[in-house]
Amino acid sequence: MKSYFFIGLFFLLVSCGGTQVVYDYDQQANFSEYSSVAIYPEIRTGLSPLDEKRLLSSVENALREKNLYSSQNTDLYLNIYTEEYQEQSGSSLGVGVGGTGRNVGVGVSGGIPIGGPQTFLRLTFDLIDVETDALVWQAVVDSKFNFNASPEERQNRFDAIVEKALEGYPPKR
Repeated sequence: MKSYFFIGLFFLLVSCGGTQVVYDYDQQANFSEYSSVAIYPEIRTGLSPLDEKRLLSSVENALREKNLYSSQNTDLYLNIYTEEYQEQSGSSLGVGVGGTGRNVGVGVSGGIPIGGPQTFLRLTFDLIDVETDALVWQAVVDSKFNFNASPEERQNRFDAIVEKALEGYPPKR
């Protein structure tokens, strides 16, 4: 019985709002031909200058780990743009009043939200073939983000987001 409890607790923790990533790619693209990636020259992430610097630092480190280096004759451009949105907390407190009497039932209930809205950041990573100017790979990452966090916490969050985004490159067919 205890094992069912721990299994249920595990699935509850895993399902609670982690970073979610969706990948898409061009099936005709030959990803083995791409060996270099550069940041899109006119990138506008939509983040503050300091957060943009943190994000680009995370991206450069992650690309180096994947042996994708920037060069003058780059194969791919990486463009990143962001969108901030809020969702209401899924937690609520239920209150109910009910009564019965001689085959008649009456009930009233309602939910009171607990906690305020949560801020999420959606980052879209586009890899564009420089030669054909075509989008060949994309990752869309949705993640909770605290804009009041310390600079170190923000850097760590960007590191985690970028790592999760680039897990899907190159795509496994």
